[in-house]
Amino acid sequence: MASQKQMEVVTKGTGFRRRPKTITYTPGTCELLRVMMKESKLTNIQQRHIMDIMKRDLEKEKQRLQNIFATGKDMEERKRKAPPARQKAPAPELDRFEELVKEIQERKEFLADMEALGQGKQYRGIILAEISQKLREMEDIDHRRSEELRKGLATT
Repeated sequence: MASQKQMEVVTKGTGFRRRPKTITYTPGTCELLRVMMKESKLTNIQQRHIMDIMKRDLEKEKQRLQNIFATGKDMEERKRKAPPARQKAPAPELDRFEELVKEIQERKEFLADMEALGQGKQYRGIILAEISQKLREMEDIDHRRSEELRKGLATT
């Protein structure tokens, strides 16, 4: 049976980050992907990213085969369970304005990731609309805070 290879793929979605799905490819399919990459007009960064993923998976497969030859059986990597997180005192509640700043940063990072993968055009309009909506909400918060500050200064 031919060895299988896994490769990360980007899933289409609503703009929120998700864990990438893994797909299993045979070595012949991987070679076909290499040829297709050379023929396509991917940037060097995109090609390098794909090749890095393929190399990492190849290294994992080599390690697995070494374990099989050494022990005579397939030893799956057993991951230790993380110790239960200690409950700390609740963190101070984040201000909605700060939450919006973080959300905008996440959207920008997502758009940059998609542009690096050549899918920026597909997501740019959606992400920019979400960012402008959040900016409007930030302006409203700023306006309300300014009014409250003016009223507070007027009464003193």
